[in-house]
Amino acid sequence: MSNNQVQPIFILPEGTLRNSGKSAQKANIAAAKAVAETVRTTLGPKGMDKMLVDSMGDVIITNDGVTILSEMEIEHPAAKMMVEIAKVQEEEVGDGTTTAVVLAGELLKNAETLLDKNVHPTVIAKGYQMASERAHEVLQKLCKPVTISDKDILLKVAMTAMTGKNVEIARLKLAEIAVAAILKIAEQQNGSILIDSDNVKIEKKEGGGIDDSELIEGIVLDKEKVHPDMNKVVMNAKIALLDCAVEIKETETEAKIQLTDPRQLQGFLQQEQDMIKAMVEQIFASGANVVFCQKGIDDLAQHYLAKKGIYAARRVKQSDMEALAKATGAKIIANLDDLKMEDLGSAGIVEEKKLHKEAMTFVQKCKNPKAVTILLRGGTQHVVAEVERAMTDAVGDLSAALTVGKCVAGGGAIEIELAKQLRLFADTLSGREQLAVEAFAESLEIIPRTLAENAGLDPIDTLTELKARHDKGEMLMGLDVITGKPADMWLKGVIEPLKIKTQAIKSASEVAMMLLRIDDVISASKLGKGGPPGGMEGVGEY
Repeated sequence: MSNNQVQPIFILPEGTLRNSGKSAQKANIAAAKAVAETVRTTLGPKGMDKMLVDSMGDVIITNDGVTILSEMEIEHPAAKMMVEIAKVQEEEVGDGTTTAVVLAGELLKNAETLLDKNVHPTVIAKGYQMASERAHEVLQKLCKPVTISDKDILLKVAMTAMTGKNVEIARLKLAEIAVAAILKIAEQQNGSILIDSDNVKIEKKEGGGIDDSELIEGIVLDKEKVHPDMNKVVMNAKIALLDCAVEIKETETEAKIQLTDPRQLQGFLQQEQDMIKAMVEQIFASGANVVFCQKGIDDLAQHYLAKKGIYAARRVKQSDMEALAKATGAKIIANLDDLKMEDLGSAGIVEEKKLHKEAMTFVQKCKNPKAVTILLRGGTQHVVAEVERAMTDAVGDLSAALTVGKCVAGGGAIEIELAKQLRLFADTLSGREQLAVEAFAESLEIIPRTLAENAGLDPIDTLTELKARHDKGEMLMGLDVITGKPADMWLKGVIEPLKIKTQAIKSASEVAMMLLRIDDVISASKLGKGGPPGGMEGVGEY
């Protein structure tokens, strides 16, 4: 008698977890939404802060989206993709991380509604792709040009970036510092503006108040002079940058020297001393009175340099050496024999100062520096860390505004107008993609909705009022969270770089589309080794 029963075939090892179909999609969407909800309350001028405490008890207090997400120990693979959105936004623009993550979360939330109506994921993805492309076309029409000469607009861009951070009491001064720094390092080439924000070094030091922050037209080094007899202040500094040690090199091959007479040892030591002295003479002969060395400086060399009246600092970071070269015009020399007068840089003053009980070297009053330092001060370590994050956002926004040369109104104005235009676009479509484009338009409204919620306003009334104003053709109308009423954001000075919006929409839509197309999650880890990675269950815990 034959057995017609088919035996089950196992293609995966025992202990493997597999989540497929709609349950996989819902799990991924739930994880992404949980991440978006975490940072949503931080958005806007009235956004709240998060206190992050690590296992060592160290505390970070911030409302910076990428900082919050980077510090959180997120395990779920879909949630990690949301963190990637924030990181890319931070690297590309320097600001708008919360906007990008919140938008991605809302796109997935609205996609879930369509999935429940049996709209296929690929159709939703196609609609989102069409909506994203259309949004970029519309954005190009809604933006306004900005150039280096528009200092007033640049100041407003910087102040908008800092609004909502814990630095509002001094945001005007900090914004002026940020604008001055960017204008110093901006270079015009072939009709376009090139800005490398790495040339703005941000140095923070607790002590004093936020108002004590300043722009140094040069570089501040976290280094002190190597010898106590060296002058603390050097005027009209001629600066040598050395990428070689001012000490006797060890031989690359192993060698032994046999001495038969004590006088030979003395002669050997004397020769080493003469070699170091010759090195210092080479530096002095070049005309340098300040030396920054990337490697070590021998104790004896320090003594001779001090006698020659030369200020020296050692073990300077490579990034600081490159910044010094841009600020002072010096060339980095890898061999002392090549050091010439024309290789030296110049600065009005090089000075050692003590800040918060730590000695630092200030290289100031450089002529036309292409690298500058923003020195930030604050009452406590937590305050100065948040000031640094605010300044990083401002510098990134200014760099993005000038590089692209275009800005848009903030305060949710651009999102409301985009949503309106996308709905008109959806009406021209006939397929199911129309539903996805409408979902995309609705998702964009999460930004003004969140701004209203975080300001304690009624989101439905606020959105209705804003839409009514936009329907009348008032494209710059956004939410004034102070009065709770619609206002012209451009006149109010709430201005953001176009790149923040383009990058946020691009990143959010791409990640949403990628997650929607996943219908199978396979976890090959054994259950006995700590359970499924990424929380195949219990997604809501994140």
